[in-house]
Amino acid sequence: MATDTAADVGTASTNEPIHVDGTAALDDVIADRDVVLVDFYADWCGPCQMLEPIVERLAAETAATVAKVDVDANQELAAAYGVRGVPTLVLFADGEQVEEIVGLRAEDELRTLVDSYAE
Repeated sequence: MATDTAADVGTASTNEPIHVDGTAALDDVIADRDVVLVDFYADWCGPCQMLEPIVERLAAETAATVAKVDVDANQELAAAYGVRGVPTLVLFADGEQVEEIVGLRAEDELRTLVDSYAE
């Protein structure tokens, strides 16, 4: 499955997660989209791997844009958002951080949360 990168943000459809590298790229995604769910993850993290299909479905089936940030490759960015454990999901609405969720959560819980800000 091809995944968009932050360089493609201007033309990317929001039905696939966008991999973000760096603060400026994440800031651009947050500024350009109404609702953004940021998934701070690590490749070695088991719960992150379990969460991946859930965030892919949320990207495809909700109004939110999903941005994925590899904490190993973006340690400063993760630190700037206070990420101490993975997975950490940060939800932005209209450019403002509105929610932070640490750990694996059920898809219906995440969908309800995203939908509450997308209306």
